[in-house]
Amino acid sequence: MSDIRKRTGTKGTTYQVRYPSSATKTGYAYKSFNTMKEARAFRDEIGGIKHVGPLDPTIQTMEEAVDAWLKICEREGRDGRDPVTGYTLKGYMRRAEVIKAYPWEKRIGELQTPDIVAFRSWLLREHSRDLARRALTSLHGILKEMAMRGHIASNVAAGVSIRAESRYDEEVRIPSPREVQALLRAADDLAASSNKQVARTWQRYRPILYLAADTGMRPQEYLVIARSNLRDGGVYVDRALERGGYKISVTKTRAGRRFIDLSPGTFQMIKDYADNHAIQNKFDLVFPTANGRWQDTDNWRKRGFYKACLHAGLIEERNSPDGNVASSPKYSPYDLRHFYASMLIEQRVNLKRIQMLMGHEDIKTTLNVYGHLINRVEGQDDDRIGMLDLIAAE
Repeated sequence: MSDIRKRTGTKGTTYQVRYPSSATKTGYAYKSFNTMKEARAFRDEIGGIKHVGPLDPTIQTMEEAVDAWLKICEREGRDGRDPVTGYTLKGYMRRAEVIKAYPWEKRIGELQTPDIVAFRSWLLREHSRDLARRALTSLHGILKEMAMRGHIASNVAAGVSIRAESRYDEEVRIPSPREVQALLRAADDLAASSNKQVARTWQRYRPILYLAADTGMRPQEYLVIARSNLRDGGVYVDRALERGGYKISVTKTRAGRRFIDLSPGTFQMIKDYADNHAIQNKFDLVFPTANGRWQDTDNWRKRGFYKACLHAGLIEERNSPDGNVASSPKYSPYDLRHFYASMLIEQRVNLKRIQMLMGHEDIKTTLNVYGHLINRVEGQDDDRIGMLDLIAAE
């Protein structure tokens, strides 16, 4: 059984993980970390991996381990998950080449933590910080899978990490309720246009825009929603376009599969379009194009969403390098996702439910993106009271 012990000394506070080891006289080994988060990650990595009998020697080099891991990701799914999508596999293959390029001097069963630290240093010297972090994360997955399958005794990469620079350091831009209402009115106007071509185009774009604002779905999700997933007054999300838009696949993670309630008017609008206007198609799409395939995300953004921004007056002007004034839409389709989340927070919806509705696999993502909104809403409370006063009130 592994445990974590807090140690305070002349060099400050560290967190020591004690874990079972047959290589020591006491039956335990120790590893110290500067933060509790790192200690817990290490404990969780080594926990539950126990071997009976000799190790399987069929995989011994890092190259063999990497190739085996890629096949597992593609055919079985790593660590009990679903097989990865083709796009994700390409990303893994890029990281795999980086891992193979390092001069591994030992067999995988001989590697120790200092070897992984040396690899991390090489990554940071030779590659961007982002690619280095992704490659090290994949190495964790490779060694964990090899340990679980009995090729090595344990994942010696546990506890070795590269901190990510958060892409959410800047607050996200969020349309106000009034601006979203202006977008929806623009969609109504364009669908009722006297220009038949515009009206026909917006007969499809209007319900797409309403669906985006009412659900917070990602564009690659709502553009390929299936007719059969419109039910019980809402929509079940279980598929998405792969990056590049060439293929419909499952959502990136299990957390992406979720049911979202729709406003009655939105549900009826989408059902009406699916039942009375959408052509039959082999992909069961609610919003098929004329050839029975899915709407391209770039076309939707430029011909649909940006047109609605222009009609609604949601335009920004900026100075271009040549000294002229250029105009551009104030928001992107993805910003409607942020609007949806902000409304959930305003309504004080439970944080775990917000995570579920947004399709976030890790609640840390929810907090990283929307933590400032949560703090803002909580700070609006007029009745502020200390903890001891709450106890006294009981």
